[in-house]
Amino acid sequence: MGFTMGLNLLLLVAMVATNILSLYHLSSNIQSKPPVAPPVPDHLLHQLQTIRATINHLTRLQPPAPPDAKAKKSTVTIPSDLLLFTHLSPIASSCKDNPDLLHQYMNYTPFSLCPSDSSVAESLILRGCHPLPRRRCFSRTPSSIPTSLPKTPFSTIPEKALLWNSYTCKSFSCLSQSNPNMGFDMKVEQSRYLGYKSDLDLPIPQFLQLTKSTKSVIRLALDIGGGTGTFAAQMKLQNVTVVTTTMNLGAPYSETVALRGLVPLHVPLQQRLPVFDGVLDLVRCGHAVNRWIPVTMMEFLLFDVDRVLRGGGYLWLDHFFSKRADLEKVFQPLIWKLNYKKVKWAVANKNDASGVKNGEVYLTALLQKPLSR
Repeated sequence: MGFTMGLNLLLLVAMVATNILSLYHLSSNIQSKPPVAPPVPDHLLHQLQTIRATINHLTRLQPPAPPDAKAKKSTVTIPSDLLLFTHLSPIASSCKDNPDLLHQYMNYTPFSLCPSDSSVAESLILRGCHPLPRRRCFSRTPSSIPTSLPKTPFSTIPEKALLWNSYTCKSFSCLSQSNPNMGFDMKVEQSRYLGYKSDLDLPIPQFLQLTKSTKSVIRLALDIGGGTGTFAAQMKLQNVTVVTTTMNLGAPYSETVALRGLVPLHVPLQQRLPVFDGVLDLVRCGHAVNRWIPVTMMEFLLFDVDRVLRGGGYLWLDHFFSKRADLEKVFQPLIWKLNYKKVKWAVANKNDASGVKNGEVYLTALLQKPLSR
């Protein structure tokens, strides 16, 4: 009884304090009917949030009321795990840093077709606003549905299965003509990751032979920044399941991965990998992982890769590029922090226009995580 009275008194004091702080804020900002409400000071917001959090915490601690003696049956208690799902879906804290884009994304009519705003969603995600808030609208679908879908990951992809209104190119042929290396020409993709042209290349057959010689089993993998999913497609032919992370930057990468019968993850590089700890045999980092990633973010990415790899799993850095001086002074020491076994380490000049101008080099590395720690 004494505990309950004391708890109720503490809740009353907390609510009174909330009202006093609110009145103080309103009285200190009274002006001659300003057209726009003044912003709430950060320190006041922090105090209000602290008080509200305290009230919520104490409310959860309050003991339940004694059961009614006349009640024939006790009140049904809802399992705590189900109560978790009654909360609104979370959104990333970085969303508040982009209010205009967030307002544009959430400016829709509920229970109708969603706006054609995939570019807005991409912009928010790249700025750290991920996960995006959920919406109550219906996703758009192509006007005509193809009669069949590709049976193999290198079959021709039906263009009618995609929505092209968000992209400059309106066909796969247009994308392939603009850049043959984008991954949309299945005739080109069919031989990718199988040949050997320089020390920077690690063909899939050679990689699998290396793992077999060390009695390592490759079953599950993650391809970070995997484009249209060709690495996952080639590994699928070897009975290896690969999930591909990709973003739709100017082209329908995610849809193409899915139409090839593969699994795309629409996540940015700065997000924690949506995989449980120690379950993957391989993580491959493609061209999306390069010197343009801030060093601190790169460090977090590498240690997140370590988190999801099992003991004895492999990290494959495929054609990572940076300035030669940065590779020696920054990225190489960063990679060695993992204390992985070096299976392959090849460095060569990046001979395109940008590489020659900036003194850039490529690195291809295959590293093995220790079996135990």
